[in-house]
Amino acid sequence: MTRFTIHPIHTDFAAEIFDIDLSKKQSSADVNLIKEAFWKYAVLVFPDQKLSLDQHVDFATLFGPIEMNVNTYQEEVKKHRFDYRVSDISNLDEEDNILAENSRKRMSGLANRLWHTDSIFRHQPALASALYALTVVPIGGKTEFADTRAAWDALPDITKNKIDKLIVEHSIFHSRAKIGFTNFTEKEKAALPPSRQVLVRNIPESHRKALYIASHAMRIIGMSDLEGVALLDELMAHATQPQFIYSHRWRVGDLVIWDNRCTMHRGTDYDEKRFKRDMRRATVSDIGNTVELAY
Repeated sequence: MTRFTIHPIHTDFAAEIFDIDLSKKQSSADVNLIKEAFWKYAVLVFPDQKLSLDQHVDFATLFGPIEMNVNTYQEEVKKHRFDYRVSDISNLDEEDNILAENSRKRMSGLANRLWHTDSIFRHQPALASALYALTVVPIGGKTEFADTRAAWDALPDITKNKIDKLIVEHSIFHSRAKIGFTNFTEKEKAALPPSRQVLVRNIPESHRKALYIASHAMRIIGMSDLEGVALLDELMAHATQPQFIYSHRWRVGDLVIWDNRCTMHRGTDYDEKRFKRDMRRATVSDIGNTVELAY
């Protein structure tokens, strides 16, 4: 019999799970309960974990294969603080010092403060992301999550019918350009070409639809750039209204896992020139490209 407790933060969006040690192997029954909670709430918070990198990755693997962090757009300058199974979500260099103001890693990380969905810019996007906090900041630095299922539900039928079959082109360089970071080589651009994804996803486990958008979205296929950008901006503004948001204040030892298929997220500002923030993310690959799966 399971001994952990699931505490919903909102009725069907975001929940905390207590009295569970993710460093240990979970029973098949408990794994099933965790997955059921994940499909329902889309964001799960596991407080007070003490995980090695292997244990962190092992937990994420319960949801699918790990997306290896090898196809980066800045390989020649981004030295890895751990290994290729996780992404370094910190403001630290390879010697654990706060990044210099002109660091390309720092500049790229600032784009995480835009609403986004992990790896939507890859041909095969991400299903889930599991972010683990080793060092947190005393003020600021929250992560906000938007429930794009609820955002879809709240759209008028005329809008749903208009957008249900649309396809969007995404690029990580598009989101970086929004914060003024455009200094990329041709090699870096070639490493991550634009991807095409559906605008509306069907989530099989919950039998719900969700908007699938992000700051990486460049254009809507079949629309003029002007019309497409206006629609994307409208949908982004709609999906990030306060009633769809959960804001998470990090504690050391928090592991938060979220469903990239039906959420967006963003980091909020903190004094990243003063405080160290050390976090690592294990990313689970989706089963395929969303356009290919849909059509």
